Amino acid sequence: MTGYATSTQETDAGTITIEIKSVNSRFLDLQFRINDDFRSVEPIFRDAIARKLNRGKVECRFSFGKKVSNTAGKALNTEIIEQIADFQSSISNRFPSAAPLSSHEILRWPGLIEEAEINTDSLQTAITTTIQSTLDAFILSREREGAALELALSSRVITMEKIVQRITPLMPQIVQQFQQKATARLEEALGLAIKNGTSNAMQTITRDEALDRIRQEVTMYGIRIDITEELARLSAHLTETHHILKTGGQVGKRLDFMMQELNREANTLGAKAVIKELSDASMELKLLIEQMREQVQNLE
Repeated sequence: MTGYATSTQETDAGTITIEIKSVNSRFLDLQFRINDDFRSVEPIFRDAIARKLNRGKVECRFSFGKKVSNTAGKALNTEIIEQIADFQSSISNRFPSAAPLSSHEILRWPGLIEEAEINTDSLQTAITTTIQSTLDAFILSREREGAALELALSSRVITMEKIVQRITPLMPQIVQQFQQKATARLEEALGLAIKNGTSNAMQTITRDEALDRIRQEVTMYGIRIDITEELARLSAHLTETHHILKTGGQVGKRLDFMMQELNREANTLGAKAVIKELSDASMELKLLIEQMREQVQNLE
C-alpha cells in the first residue's frame, strides 16, 4: 500500500526531519537515506518499521540540520592560536614581504572555534520519538487508503453477487427449453414417418423409444451443463471475501487466495456456458476478479 508522512522536531542541537513514503510491493523492501553522521539511527528505524509493516517498498529519509548557535556557546582554542602565531612568526622571518593573516582567515582555521558538545543522549531520545511519531502518521495514511480500497473491493463483490443471483434461475429454464426442442424434433420426425406410411404399431414403438431417448438426452444434457456447484462455490467465496474485508488485519494473502478460487469457478462457468447470458456472466465475473486482484496486490 502507498503511504506518506513527514515530521520535524526542533532540539537544542538542531532540527530533526524524518520522511517515510511507500509504494506497492509484495514484500517488505526498506531503503534508507541518512546523514553519514547518523548511520547509527538506521537499526532503530529499521526495527520500528519492521514491527509495523509486512509489505511495501518503503523509503525513509533522515536529515539533521545543526543549529547555528551564538557566540555564547563557543570558545577559541588557545593552543591553536599559539600555533598560528608561531607559524606566522616563522613565515615572517623567512619571507619578510609576506602579508600577515587577517582576522577572518584566522577565524576560519580548522578547529580554532570550539563549540559546546551536543548532548547525544537527549538527541537520541528526540530522534527515537520523532521516528515513532512519523511512523504513526504513516500508518494512519495507509489505513485511510485501506478503508478506501475496502469500499472499492466490497463494491465489486456486491456486483458479482448480483451476477450470480441473476443467472441462478436460468438453469431450469435452459433444461426445459432443451426438452421442448427435443420433443418438437420427435414430433416432427414422427410426422414424417406417418407420411411415409409407417404402421401404427411401429409408430407406437418408435414413440416410446424416442421418448425414453429424449429423457436420457435431457438428463445427460442437464448433467453436462449443470453449474449448481459452481454457483454455490461462487456464493460461498464471495461471502468469505466479504468476511475477510470486514474483519480486517493482514488480509492481503487471504484475499489473493480468494481471487484464485473465484477465478477458477468463473472459468468453469464459462466452459459450461451454453447460452450467451452465461458466457457474458463469466466474462463479467472474470473482469471484476481481475480488477480486484490488482487492488489486492496493494493490501497488506
